[in-house]
Amino acid sequence: MNLAESFSEILRFSEILRVPRSGGFVGEMLVSLCLVPVAFFVGIMVGWVWKPRWAGFSNSTFDELLVVNNESNPDQNPNLQQQPVQNKVIDNPSYSSSVAKKDDDDHILKDEDLKHLWHLVEKRDGGPPWKHMMEGSTPTMTYQAWQRDLETGPPQYCSMTVYEDATPELLRDFFWDDDLRLKWDDMLLHATTLEEFPAIGASVVHWIRKFPFFCSDREYIIGRRIWELERSFYCVTKGVPRPLVPRKQKPRRVDLYYSSWFIRSVNSKKGNNQAACEVIFFHYEDMGIPWEIAKFGVRQGMWGTAKKIEQGLRWYQKERACSKTVSHHVAMAQMSTKIDQDYLTRLESDESNEDVAQNQMMVHQEKQGGANMSIRNLLVIGAAVLVACSIDRGQFPKAVIFGVAKRFGNIGRRAFPGR
Repeated sequence: MNLAESFSEILRFSEILRVPRSGGFVGEMLVSLCLVPVAFFVGIMVGWVWKPRWAGFSNSTFDELLVVNNESNPDQNPNLQQQPVQNKVIDNPSYSSSVAKKDDDDHILKDEDLKHLWHLVEKRDGGPPWKHMMEGSTPTMTYQAWQRDLETGPPQYCSMTVYEDATPELLRDFFWDDDLRLKWDDMLLHATTLEEFPAIGASVVHWIRKFPFFCSDREYIIGRRIWELERSFYCVTKGVPRPLVPRKQKPRRVDLYYSSWFIRSVNSKKGNNQAACEVIFFHYEDMGIPWEIAKFGVRQGMWGTAKKIEQGLRWYQKERACSKTVSHHVAMAQMSTKIDQDYLTRLESDESNEDVAQNQMMVHQEKQGGANMSIRNLLVIGAAVLVACSIDRGQFPKAVIFGVAKRFGNIGRRAFPGR
């Protein structure tokens, strides 16, 4: 309603007040004051009965989240007793992460994690471009590194390393073997396994890492899983929630943590038939220190860390050649989930189908909401007409009731202006 229409309604209302009445003006005012609340509450009741589905206050996802939080927090739920952390084994070999329905499976890495790493490797994750940081090489290794900043979250890093005289299987075992990692990685103070899922090769581990003197040690609860594609390996590790592992003041727990590799065989740069392996590595974490300081530290220590990892690999290579047995971590790494290229294609198509279904549902709900709003407005206006026509006490009550009905009708037009 614009200013001219409002002014004309005020003039029409003043003219109505000047018309002489046969009955008492006070009586008509009392009747009007009684009928206006009645019409208002009738409109409220009718509108509630005919409310669209999107206007409901019930949200099953929110309700389920409250239940899960209640069950997982022993302080808020006194009936929940603290249970010891135990290894969990899945005996069903047909178990798939994409159909996991357990309430406590947030720590199990799923197909969405595989798809995210796949998109990172293929540069299709939708993030900003990578900025080249540095490159270096040794006689048996070449290294390149990139970095990027997102609008929110810590800085992210990517590196590509080619190791001469190495196989994808050796690199897979090297990164997964916590027992021997404790011997070559002096930053890893503690590593233990919390849970295992041999049917899919997944596990949850507990790490404590040492940091420089100006920063206290950090604690990690890490979910790990490997997908194998024709001797190439998608190795995903990231921070996962484990309420049963209590937090401590020290070491400080790092919740936001992502560190994953894509390992594949490549041609040797030496031009012979020697085996070579490429590792594309993605990493970011929120350690609780200013990001600019963290970026400076990473930039200064990146090349030294790359050479240290290569030295650890060569030592690990000799240890494996002399040993006839493998550690339990390596046995878990060899239980990786086997996939093919069609599996990745189906992940992409499932995402597209899900987006289409969500769009169709939103359009359907909007149409249904508009139809419900129109029916409700018609009922309100019709009720106002009946009430006004049943009163024979002058034009003032009719004008007031028709004005109220008009206001209710404008609500629907404002909610759906395109109609």
